[in-house]
Amino acid sequence: MSENQGRGHRRPHGTLDESLGRPGSSTDEKRDEPRAKVFKGQSEASTSGQSSGGVVAREPSHESSRREGGPVQERQHLDSYDIVRTRPADIVSKQGKEGEPISLQSNFFRLQTKPEWRIVHYHVDFEPELENIRVRMGILSNHANILGAGYLFDGKQLFTHKKLEKDSIVLCGQSKMGTDYKISIKCVGIVSNAEPRFLQVLNLILRRSMKGLKLELVGRNLFDPHAKIPIRDHQMELWPGYETSIRQHEKDIMLCAEITHKVMRTETVYEILKRCSNNPSRHQDEFRANVLDLVVLTDYNNKTYRINDVDFAQSPKSTFSCKGKDVSFIEYYLTKYNIRIRDHNQPLLISKNKDKAQKINASEVVVLIPELCRVTGLTESMRSNFQLMRAISDYTRMNPDRRIDRLRRFNNRLQNTADSVKVLNDWNMKLDENLINVQGRIIAPQKIVFNQSKCSSGESADWTRCFRDQRLLTTPSEGIDRWAVITPERNSFDLKTLLDSLFRAASGMGLKIRSPHVIKIQDDRTGSYVRAMDSCADMDPKLILCLVPNNNVERYSSIKKRGCVDRAVPTQVVTIKTSKNRGLLSIATKIAIQLNCKLGYTPWMIELPLSGLMTIGFDIAKSARDRRKAYGALVASMDLQQNSTYFSTVSECSAFDVLANNLWPMMAKALRQYQREHQKLPTRILFYRDGVSSGSLKQLFEYEVKDIVEKLDIEYKRANSGPPMLAYIVVTKSSNTRFFRNGRNPPPGTVVDNIVTLPERYDFYLVSQAGRQGTVSPTGYNVLYSNIRLSPDQIQKLTYKMCHLYYNWSGTTRVPAVCQYAKKLATFVGTHLHSIPQNALEKKFYYL
Repeated sequence: MSENQGRGHRRPHGTLDESLGRPGSSTDEKRDEPRAKVFKGQSEASTSGQSSGGVVAREPSHESSRREGGPVQERQHLDSYDIVRTRPADIVSKQGKEGEPISLQSNFFRLQTKPEWRIVHYHVDFEPELENIRVRMGILSNHANILGAGYLFDGKQLFTHKKLEKDSIVLCGQSKMGTDYKISIKCVGIVSNAEPRFLQVLNLILRRSMKGLKLELVGRNLFDPHAKIPIRDHQMELWPGYETSIRQHEKDIMLCAEITHKVMRTETVYEILKRCSNNPSRHQDEFRANVLDLVVLTDYNNKTYRINDVDFAQSPKSTFSCKGKDVSFIEYYLTKYNIRIRDHNQPLLISKNKDKAQKINASEVVVLIPELCRVTGLTESMRSNFQLMRAISDYTRMNPDRRIDRLRRFNNRLQNTADSVKVLNDWNMKLDENLINVQGRIIAPQKIVFNQSKCSSGESADWTRCFRDQRLLTTPSEGIDRWAVITPERNSFDLKTLLDSLFRAASGMGLKIRSPHVIKIQDDRTGSYVRAMDSCADMDPKLILCLVPNNNVERYSSIKKRGCVDRAVPTQVVTIKTSKNRGLLSIATKIAIQLNCKLGYTPWMIELPLSGLMTIGFDIAKSARDRRKAYGALVASMDLQQNSTYFSTVSECSAFDVLANNLWPMMAKALRQYQREHQKLPTRILFYRDGVSSGSLKQLFEYEVKDIVEKLDIEYKRANSGPPMLAYIVVTKSSNTRFFRNGRNPPPGTVVDNIVTLPERYDFYLVSQAGRQGTVSPTGYNVLYSNIRLSPDQIQKLTYKMCHLYYNWSGTTRVPAVCQYAKKLATFVGTHLHSIPQNALEKKFYYL
């Protein structure tokens, strides 16, 4: 046994093919694919670590009998490629016309095929019945001269670019064991490029082609372990890789290729266990605290799992039922993977597939061995390590010219690797050598409206310089009065320095700040701050500022919870380090703006051509305390032409729900607030929905959008208003699409609505921020529903305008401000409050 195998390291894989068979394979045996042990039923692990017993093991699919006609084999998981037609029927063209034209490149390569190229679908039957998929594949591969070199077969369905002479043919075949079979092949039809199956076949062809590059599959993406970048000081490696997908775009089939990296820590969960064992009295609790929710990689099968529990009552010596007999984990891994487990007394890790359990109403549990699990990703402490993040960003944060070079090298490898070229040639396909050229438009810089004048946001979409001589749009008429400051007594001088800078900065912006009521505490304990907040309740403060020594999460959460949940008083937390910063006046300017916002006032606005418009942003964040819970936050603007105010509300929901079942009650609250302020309902509603994965789009379109439209109609009829005009837009920040302008980032305001967009959608890409480091990432917008009577140009411009209204930053955001606020609020509640804030705060930006 090799040293690497003894440590559970990765062995070379025979194939990367997924589910669909590889032409030329004639083996009768199912390929031995490493897989973690999977259990059905109740987990043995409990919070207390006591075993509940009675676990029945499910035999892994790769242990099926080798004889022909043996047990039915379980198919591997295939990525789904849903084509959801969401383009409104009345949309003739989704392309805008206004703006300065700009020539761009994008990270797409056109897939060149002949005009008559197509994918033909056949159904295959074997007689006598043969259930072993691998045997089916092997027998059919002997007829490659008839089917052609380029075909895919999954045991039942056959796909090829070659149309057979007859729609129905019968072939004869024989297995290695001498059994004769009759193979009936019937044509089902041509696979349309509008079918999900079309995308599935294309992506499997691509995966097969990329196999020639000697990449390894980790999760869903391919990475190059031979080009790994060691970061030895921090016990980790960076694996460069590629995220790829092929699909039909507006006119062509194109490959989208994005450079990605996988952080692979060299330490195992077992090493974390040994570190925790230094404290015998608390090592179980400490180990759980360190490993729960970690994502680990098992090298023997290249799969990732999330650790949900630790079972200290069991060890690798424990047994489970496999093929009708009891087998220990030690025997199982030695027999199956030739891996020798060294520590026989280590506890077992439990991973529960919660999402799957939700769908099938069952509990699927995977049991893992700590020394065979390598930790992936970064912890919060690692993310706060400046040196580590800088070391990683040196490799991962690529400027456009460097990214273009890497993409061209990837294309060159595909074009010049014999195995990769053969796969594409077998399917009569060829990849274009050049990145796709795209024509975009630049929306003109927006005017930022202050109290007495306007200024341009400029080409970089940053108006920080304007605050030197501009007054905030709205401020309290009496200024900020009746407010309190809590500080440790030893930091009295730091408080004086901070307040002096704050008064000076606020005065320059037309904001009056009166002297606060100062409460000095003897120490900086969390309880001291909370008691001080309670003691100043008699003065009914509008705002409480707490000066704290450091960024202590427990203290911060306690202050925020007391202010937002118990007292309905906005709070501002400032660290001592901030008050000693050389650029204190600049920081004081931002604090003054935040204080103004937390009282419900707005520092600036944009020129808005529409009256009666309400913009809504919605997002969801999981609870940091309980992963089963999540919080949905909705933030809505009132008529920004009249009073430039906002409304926010939060509701608890399940972390496993794709749809926001509590969305309509939240939206109804916002509509009634609008009606109270303007004595009518909004004429138009621009709804931006964030927090939606691509796999959830169909459910969202069929249920959530329909529900909102129906209930809006009822609400407007009840108020005797005209029919509502709504645009429901899904916002996607995690798109792999990138744009380049002569090897640099495109400017803010760049819109692309053709070539790389999708024909079944009313969609566009918007670059709203200036990219100073790395490659700018455009935000994707998909209009699922629209009767708002606005042209594509108007929707694109309005969306860009809304990116200028996030008051925590004097520049544009990647998404419309209402989305950014909703994300900020949902995360704030899920991380710190864990309860719904007081209703009295709904008109204030207390979460900034």
